[in-house]
Amino acid sequence: MTESTHSRRVFLRSALVTAGSLPLGLTLASCATGGGGGGEEQTTAPAGEVSEDNPFGLEAGSSIEAVIFDGGYQTDYVDFAAGVLEETHDGVTVEVAPTTNIAPELQPRFVGGTPPDLIDNSGAQQIGFNTILPQLEDLTDVIDAPNLEGTTIRDTLYEGALAPGTFGDKFAAINYVLSIYGLWFSQSLFDEHGWTPPTTWEEIRELGGAAQEAGKFLFLWGTEAATYYQTLAIESAIKEGGDEVRLTLENLEPNCWSHDAVQGVFEIMKEIIDLGYFKPGGSGTQFTAAQTQWSLDQEALLYPTGSWIANEQKDSMAENFQLTGIPSPSLTGSPAMAPHAIHLTAGEPFIVPSDAANVAGGKELLRVMLSADAVANFAREKQALTVVEGALPEDPSTAVQSQVEMIDRAGPEDRFTFNFVSTYGMNQEQLPIWNSFLDGNKPVDQLTAELQAITDRIREDDAIEKIEVV
Repeated sequence: MTESTHSRRVFLRSALVTAGSLPLGLTLASCATGGGGGGEEQTTAPAGEVSEDNPFGLEAGSSIEAVIFDGGYQTDYVDFAAGVLEETHDGVTVEVAPTTNIAPELQPRFVGGTPPDLIDNSGAQQIGFNTILPQLEDLTDVIDAPNLEGTTIRDTLYEGALAPGTFGDKFAAINYVLSIYGLWFSQSLFDEHGWTPPTTWEEIRELGGAAQEAGKFLFLWGTEAATYYQTLAIESAIKEGGDEVRLTLENLEPNCWSHDAVQGVFEIMKEIIDLGYFKPGGSGTQFTAAQTQWSLDQEALLYPTGSWIANEQKDSMAENFQLTGIPSPSLTGSPAMAPHAIHLTAGEPFIVPSDAANVAGGKELLRVMLSADAVANFAREKQALTVVEGALPEDPSTAVQSQVEMIDRAGPEDRFTFNFVSTYGMNQEQLPIWNSFLDGNKPVDQLTAELQAITDRIREDDAIEKIEVV
C-alpha cells in the first residue's frame, strides 16, 4: 500500500470502496499499490481517425474483445452497448465473452501480453488491482470524452463515483453499477394489509406481530446469505451511533462489537427471533430458494439486501409484487444520522489493459455503456442504477423508482459505506455464527464474543496488512 489512511465518511469517497459485486451481493476489497501513475499517454498511436464521434481513434473494421463477469447482472447489458457501437462504427465487431472466473482465465493473458480489450474485473475470482495496476490504462480520457449525446461523461456521474476506481494518482477502473442496501418488500402486499414501511427497529417488531396475525413471517433467510442480517445490523448501528460506530468496526478495535448501538440492534433482533417472527429453517435453505419464498410465495414481509435483488428474483416474483426498497432502520427514533441515510457501494469495475490489441475499442465500448440509451437499458432490464445520474427508462419499475428516491433524499452527506468484512475476508467465518443466531441457538453475548474473536485474531496477526480508516 502506498496510502494507508482513507476517508470513507461520504459515499464513494474512498479508493477502497469495494469494487467487485458478487452474485450474493457480497464484495471483495481491492488493496492496491500506487504504481503506474495517472495521465499516461498511450504508447501506440490511434489506428483510426480521431474525431468528436471517435475520440479514441477506433479503427474501422477492427474487432473488440470484452470479457465480462457473468454474475447477478449477467452480461446482456454489455451486449446491448456492443450492438449500439457496431451500428455507429463502420465494420467494427464486438465479442462479449461471459465468465465467472476472471482471474484464472485472464491472469495468464496479462502475463503473456494478450489481455482482452475490456474487462469487468468482478466477482469472487476478480484479479487483485495491486497485481495489474501498472498494466492498466488510465481512464481519465474516457470520462472526459463526450457521451453519445454530446455531454461530457464526467458531468453525468453521481458525486464521488470515480473514487472507487482511483488508486493513488491513477484512475484505472470505472465502477459501473450502484448497489443500494436496505429493506425490500412488496408495496402491493403492504397496501393490501394497510401496513406502513418501518423506519426503526421498534416499528419492525410491531410489524412482526401484524405479519404473524396475517399468517406470515417478518423475515426469512438462506444459509449462504445469513450475513445479510449482519449487514443490516451494522447499517442500523451506524445510523444510530454515527461515524464512531463505523470507525470502531472498520479499524478492528477491541470490543468494537460491544458498542452500545451494535448491542442495541443485536438485542432487539434476538427478541424478534425469539418471538418467532423469522421463518424457521433458514440455515438449511439455499439462499435463492429462501428469496423465492419471500418474493414469489410471499411467506415473509421484509428482506434485507442490495438493489441487485430485483434482477436476481425477476423470474421468481409474485404478480404485481411492486418491489420497493427503503433505507435500513435506525435503532431508535433519534439516531445520530438522518433516518433517510443509506448504505451505498459502487461495483462492477471495468478496466482496459494497456497491452490489449484494441485499447481504443475497449474505451469506446465503455463510452457507449456510459451513454443514455445503454444506461436506461440497464435500469430497465436489471432494475438497478448505474453511476450515471438521471438516465432512466420512460416507465421505471417501482424498484428503480425507490432507488432513485432513496439516493435523492439522502444526498451526498447521508450516504455511507463500510468495507472491513470484505477487506479482511471475514464473511465465510461469520456465516455459521449468523446462521446459528438466526436459528435461535445463540444468545447475543455469544454472538458478540464470536464475532469479536474473529476481529481480534485479524487485528493481532502481523502478517495481515491493516488499513486505517478515518
